Amino acid sequence: MKPTTRGLRDLFPETKPYRSGYLKVSKLHTIHFEECGNPRGKPLVFLHGGPGGGIEPFYHRYFDPKKWRIVLHDQRGCGKSTPFSELRENTTWNLVADIEQLREHLGIDRWVVFGGSWGSTLALAYAERHPERVSGLILFGVSTSRRWEADWLFRGGIAPMFPAQWHRLRHALPASQRDSDIVEAYSGLLHDPDPAVRQHAALEWCMWESATPDWPPATGLARRFRDPAFALAFARLVTHYIRHDLWLEENELMHGVGRLAGIRGVMINGRFDIQAPLATAWELQRAWPDSELVVVENAGHSAANPGIAEELVRATDRFAAQR
Repeated sequence: MKPTTRGLRDLFPETKPYRSGYLKVSKLHTIHFEECGNPRGKPLVFLHGGPGGGIEPFYHRYFDPKKWRIVLHDQRGCGKSTPFSELRENTTWNLVADIEQLREHLGIDRWVVFGGSWGSTLALAYAERHPERVSGLILFGVSTSRRWEADWLFRGGIAPMFPAQWHRLRHALPASQRDSDIVEAYSGLLHDPDPAVRQHAALEWCMWESATPDWPPATGLARRFRDPAFALAFARLVTHYIRHDLWLEENELMHGVGRLAGIRGVMINGRFDIQAPLATAWELQRAWPDSELVVVENAGHSAANPGIAEELVRATDRFAAQR
């Protein structure tokens, strides 16, 4: 593969949403959505990461605004969706139902589904549940959220690669909890009655989250976690999902890949993606003949990596050119 140099500064230009609004998806939850690009363009839905992330202004810059009708939304409990940080009625299958409800609300028949990291899991779950509504899949940092994948990232699988960071995460817990399930332990602290305890737990969890997305690995707290309210909401949501095995049966998405027959897909993964190891995308591609796997050398998990960004734009341009 030839070297790539595309970065955030030379993606498609930033444009303002031509429409934004709120959709009530249950008695409790209302989700925020935006549309960017060309109202008559090819429809695409962008699924953000996390669980617990939210949409960012630069997300639509991976898509040619003249060719795409780009739909983005904040998942339950995230961003501008309300109630913020709410865990009740917040499961993978609730989110899948929200995507379908949003499609119906916008009057879209079929759309390309684009997702990275947790968003790739959600994209696969949606596509397997509603294959007739999916005209294509573009995934990066590919995860199917099997138990081993969650344990790899959150229960010490990668600790030998990040011993100092794992030691810090463990030793931020009370001594009595350091040998317990770390996800359960942090989930408890993140809901402690004492605000100081909650915020300290959120900081330590997000320090761990900050250690692994980039290649080479970065140090310090990622910028998005510097907002204490966001950090607490993110940590609460991700631990909520992980402790419930993301409401997926083991290997559920791999076993259901046959439902994607006839749906063209492109998966893009960094060779050194620590959060979503390449083995998952490789295994998925072998089970899904209509898919293509692009391996980006010298790249990790982040879509801001120049090589990942280049391949995402290449994939979206190819899909836009198809009828």
